[in-house]
Amino acid sequence: MREKIKAYIAILARLCKFRISQAVALTTFTGYLMSHGEFSRGIIFPVFGVFLLASAASALNQVQEVKTDLLMPRTKNRPIPTGQITIREALFWVLLFSLSGIFILWFFDGWIAAFLGALTFVWYNGIYTPLKRISAFAAVPGGVVGALPPIIGWVAGGGSLFDPAAIALAMFFFIGQVPHFWILLLRFGEQYELAGLKSLTAELSHQQIRRLTFIWIAATSVSAFLLPGFYAFNHKITAYFIWALSTILILVFIRLLKPSLQSVKFSSSFLLINLYYFLIMLVFSLDVLI
Repeated sequence: MREKIKAYIAILARLCKFRISQAVALTTFTGYLMSHGEFSRGIIFPVFGVFLLASAASALNQVQEVKTDLLMPRTKNRPIPTGQITIREALFWVLLFSLSGIFILWFFDGWIAAFLGALTFVWYNGIYTPLKRISAFAAVPGGVVGALPPIIGWVAGGGSLFDPAAIALAMFFFIGQVPHFWILLLRFGEQYELAGLKSLTAELSHQQIRRLTFIWIAATSVSAFLLPGFYAFNHKITAYFIWALSTILILVFIRLLKPSLQSVKFSSSFLLINLYYFLIMLVFSLDVLI
């Protein structure tokens, strides 16, 4: 029985993409710390609420795209296409996690946090997911999904939704979502085309996509450079770390402009931009905690 439970949890983790959901929750954690100015037990509720909503959104996305997942080598082994879990079961978890997440945000952090959580869920599954079939540039409006979770943390921490620092933080995460997806697209774009999804690889050459991706990466770095102008960090060295990491990001990804770059390197590029965001959030958090 214990082994069956472990196996089912592993399937559920893949359905709900728990690792990605944890990363999303980490942005909420960061936003809360920056707004609240110190660590408190109250941080648990917005972080857990966003984790549940991100998990529900990922599960619903796999329900929505089960037919396209079957056509893509990268996704054909997901739980629903392989029959490891039924659509009815998946929808049960979607309903449980989404309602629980919204309730937690509403009960502990207020209606604004709950509204933003619901908006993130609806935006991902109701706007971004269908838009992938319509436009090759769906990643741009899809970036809103990455911008809202840190703002949920900011509001839950007692900050104003319209604080310039909150808006600057949201823009930083919004801009970074676009190259994050396009780097993945450079490696799997043909699979998206095979599944009938709109892909930039059908509209532009790989070199053009790399140039466009680099522009967005540079914009991500610039938005990070500007953050100390909007948010009063506790330590001056924090700003220096942000500027150093953002400069390194540009220097590392300038290779995207090389005509001879091989697609096999894009997997490491994907990991590097994730590492950049993790280090930036770590710097933000340590500025509050130390």
